[in-house]
Amino acid sequence: MSDRWEELKQELKRSARELGIDAIGVASADPFTLLKDRLLRHRELGRESGFEEPDLDKRTDPSLLFDKPKSIIAIAVAYPSKLADPPKSEPGERRGIMSRSAWGEDYHKVLRNRLGRLEEWLLERVPEARVESMVDTGALSDRAVAERAGIGWSAKNTMIMSHELGSWIYLGEMITNLPLPPDEPVTEGCGTCTKCIDACPTDALVGPGELDAKKCISFITQTKGMVSDENMRKIGNRLYGCDTCQIVCPVNRGKNWTQHAELQPDNELAKPLLIPLLTIGNREFQERYGQTSSAWRGKKPIQRNAVIALGNFKDKSAVPDLIGVLKKDPRPVLRGTAAWSLGRIGGEEAEQALREAQASEQDEEALEAVIAALSMLES
Repeated sequence: MSDRWEELKQELKRSARELGIDAIGVASADPFTLLKDRLLRHRELGRESGFEEPDLDKRTDPSLLFDKPKSIIAIAVAYPSKLADPPKSEPGERRGIMSRSAWGEDYHKVLRNRLGRLEEWLLERVPEARVESMVDTGALSDRAVAERAGIGWSAKNTMIMSHELGSWIYLGEMITNLPLPPDEPVTEGCGTCTKCIDACPTDALVGPGELDAKKCISFITQTKGMVSDENMRKIGNRLYGCDTCQIVCPVNRGKNWTQHAELQPDNELAKPLLIPLLTIGNREFQERYGQTSSAWRGKKPIQRNAVIALGNFKDKSAVPDLIGVLKKDPRPVLRGTAAWSLGRIGGEEAEQALREAQASEQDEEALEAVIAALSMLES
């Protein structure tokens, strides 16, 4: 009987590409005991982002999510890392950048599609199969499953690193009652390389495979409140997410995946002009970005990050638009962030607008930002 399941697994792997999947591996459905210990330590140190499943038992024990699980099928779908003929960011026409995970169609939707195809494939061959698929927002740790299933190794930047595909991969999994034989985990590793740790803008990679999520630029770009002066400077022109630890990785060098049409970027969405984002309405935002993974937090974080990016470019032509945000935007966080950017750019027009805002601003946090911006100009 075990030969039957081995044959099914091998047939499944041979069918991966026609299912639109770049790698398939199988993991046992045993509890992830070591992961639980690591997650507990992570929580005790205050390094969670708050976006995770809060129940650590559900994150590490497949039997709490599925009745009598026998195996877990892990999948990887590769995504692009390069823009073809990217638009230039120039004075007067400054642009921001979305992380690669926000290029193309929302990967949650794409992975659910691929797992749906995989489910159909399995049920055609084993009608009695029971399955449950998960993508990113599921309780299980995608990376822990992928590592156990041999998709790749857990790299020092906390990503799953495939020798063939690099870390430019989306991960999903399917728990099943089929006793598929598990694959061997990849023994390869990062060796002595620490380029990702050295390059992290905020030192969020506190050690090999150790991430302080709250310090990560990717997390910070998705928050909705005011950002500290230090982190605003480090955000640069990032609008959503951060790819630095993947870009510097030698394993990723030269890897760019274009085989999935839905994941290919629209250059104007991946690297958009900043000024139009300041006043984009809800409907236009949904029309432009609603199909991407960057829309899940709404437009406010992206607008705030666009304001930050203009300040970091120090482009004086942006001053009138930033003054418009400072004076007219109904959201205190946007007004306060605009004050910071005006303080960063400087000049008489910016200073005059900040002095007027100091006299009229009613929100305490925004007023603090205005006063800080004025002291930045004076110093």
